[in-house]
Amino acid sequence: QVRLVESGGGLVQPGGSLRLSCAVSGSIFSRNVMGWYRQAPGKQRELVASITTSGSVKYADSVKGRFTVSRDIAKNTVSLQMNSLKYEDAAVYYCNADRLETARGIVWNAWGQGTQVTVSS
Repeated sequence: QVRLVESGGGLVQPGGSLRLSCAVSGSIFSRNVMGWYRQAPGKQRELVASITTSGSVKYADSVKGRFTVSRDIAKNTVSLQMNSLKYEDAAVYYCNADRLETARGIVWNAWGQGTQVTVSS
């Protein structure tokens, strides 16, 4: 069974930093795009950052220069370093894999359960 488990969320003051991690289990090596999405109350889920197997990255304009996405292929993890956090960064952050290869076939569009990031003074 494929699982994506996020960790690292919490409460941080404006200007502070957090590092989110997503551990993927139940899949073999997959050529894919791993992404971090977020959803604030009353808003649509939005893409924050993504990274391909080859290391190509994309960022939402709102986080460029502040957030850094990375992945460890060997450990099957993806991380999001968030610096200079702002009130508007507060949301539930979700890890996503567009495809994951398993012994039973391909799992498409897999999501984690989310981790809460709260920005407050």
